[in-house]
Amino acid sequence: MARPMHNMRTFLAGFGLVASLATPAVAHPHVWVTAREDVIFDPQGRIAAVRGAWVFDDMYSAFATQGLAANGQLATKDQLAPLAKTNIDSLAEFDYFTFAKLAGNKVEFGAPTDYSLEERPDKLVVLTFTLPLKDPSLPGKAFTLQVYDPTYFVAFSLDDKEPVDLVGAPKGCSVSVLGADPLDAEATKKLSEAFFANLSPGSDFGVKLASRIFVACP
Repeated sequence: MARPMHNMRTFLAGFGLVASLATPAVAHPHVWVTAREDVIFDPQGRIAAVRGAWVFDDMYSAFATQGLAANGQLATKDQLAPLAKTNIDSLAEFDYFTFAKLAGNKVEFGAPTDYSLEERPDKLVVLTFTLPLKDPSLPGKAFTLQVYDPTYFVAFSLDDKEPVDLVGAPKGCSVSVLGADPLDAEATKKLSEAFFANLSPGSDFGVKLASRIFVACP
């Protein structure tokens, strides 16, 4: 189901980006995120949580930290805490852009914990948060994870060097990442039209560009 544009604007409002979206020259997508994901296991060998660390693009980061620090200093976590809460609260509207399946069935997540915003030395802002599974489960050979905005309003990509890590995994577990399939001609045309019209290319477009993380255990 497509997310209303005003809900996405609520998400972006925490960083002061709403005004910038009114400019016709701004094309779709509006925000770029590089994600790193940890799949966290409990002592029983079950997947218990997924922890995301999302690095935002330079424009988004500049809005997030505007007026918070002086003399070239970095904004602190305490200064960014109100923005962290605003964005975590708003992300609930979009299922935290985090989608997992176990044996083909949708995995349900609980409320996020351990969330924070931090400005890195390179001036980019990173949002970190943990999503606990409502029902921790043994992964077997069919746990999959994707991070994406279905409407492609926010463009996600996995980190090139360290896209995913298994934390506390039992011996023999493995993880692999499969990139998105190339777009066909119709999808490419749809994306191009949305780019120039400043519109979403569709409610399910983001998944077509999303990499897939596979976790398998004996």
